[in-house]
Amino acid sequence: MLHDFLSWLQEQWNISPSLVVKLSISIGVIFFLWLLRFSAFKIIFKSTEDPKVRYMWKSGVKNAYYVLLIIVIGAIWIDKIGSLATFLGLLTAGLAIALQDPIVNLAGWLFILIRKPFEVGDRIEIGNIAGDVIDVRFFQFTLNEIKNWVDAEQSTGRIVHIPNGKVFKEPQANYTQGFSHIWNEIGVLVTFESNWKLAKEILNETIDKHSEHLSKKAENKLREASKKFMIFYSSLTPIVYTSVKDSGVMLTIRYLVDPRKRRGSEEAIWEEILNKFSEHNDIDFAYPTQRIYYNLKEGKAGTVKSPDA
Repeated sequence: MLHDFLSWLQEQWNISPSLVVKLSISIGVIFFLWLLRFSAFKIIFKSTEDPKVRYMWKSGVKNAYYVLLIIVIGAIWIDKIGSLATFLGLLTAGLAIALQDPIVNLAGWLFILIRKPFEVGDRIEIGNIAGDVIDVRFFQFTLNEIKNWVDAEQSTGRIVHIPNGKVFKEPQANYTQGFSHIWNEIGVLVTFESNWKLAKEILNETIDKHSEHLSKKAENKLREASKKFMIFYSSLTPIVYTSVKDSGVMLTIRYLVDPRKRRGSEEAIWEEILNKFSEHNDIDFAYPTQRIYYNLKEGKAGTVKSPDA
């Protein structure tokens, strides 16, 4: 059937025999490469059920398919330039002038594949956009957006496509590469009149209960990350810091958490804090208020001065 079709083309359009040969070879190459790609996809889906592994292999096969297709078809049709290397050199020079942005994006794709500043599944922030990487292609990568108008870095539901060239121009923060946990802080402000020492004990008990297993897991991850990056923390255990603010005593909880579980951990910690504080009459939350301080009655003995002094 293919031979009849090519013969018909040669007769109707007066196509030279050499052109017919090239056309038939090109169709055969396209079909052969497509068959290899299809077979590779079948093998990948039978070999693993892990979505991330499947995606990585499928993406690699797809990219290899397009690269081979361009090179082989180019070698078949470009025979007057002398060599494929010359053809690729001229093509690259022309594209560099006419298509600067796509070339930069393609270079960014190679940088992402080789240097791996992030991978599919990582949570990153690039420029002012944050999200989970769900796809990496020749000219752009795709994020499942977080933050923006949604609190605690949860998903907004939007998909954001970012040109690969941005990796050369914008700083990138990776939440999950190397060290898999992030430090999270919760500030609890109590009044000056509160028993802040008791409040601090309650916060220490609460955070030890909710983050102990996270610190152990993070310590193992940190050991692995230290082999690749210069990451060092003297302590990974949760802690409560004390400081003084205008409205009261600030007790700041600092602990490690999986970046995707940040909101859930804060909810559990806050609910326990609210329940425990409600059991003590000598602990009150501070909030913006207005009060009059009368030194003669409220001041310490050593600081009280007579109006006549």
